[in-house]
Amino acid sequence: MPRITLDADHTFNHTLEQLVESTPATSKAEVIRNAVAVYSYLKNSLPKNNGAQTIEIRDAIGDTKHVLIP
Repeated sequence: MPRITLDADHTFNHTLEQLVESTPATSKAEVIRNAVAVYSYLKNSLPKNNGAQTIEIRDAIGDTKHVLIP
């Protein structure tokens, strides 16, 4: 399996650690793999163009957020 080395600042590392604690992921590598899988799904689901696009996310109580997908 290929190995990838990342240089991460303290904020990024802290975010990864929090995600390991608050999700079913068991490692920082798994969090990153899951994030890449979600990003890939979103990019493949959106119409193809050269610019960034916005998706709308609605939570369980109906609040809506718009997320920019570069």
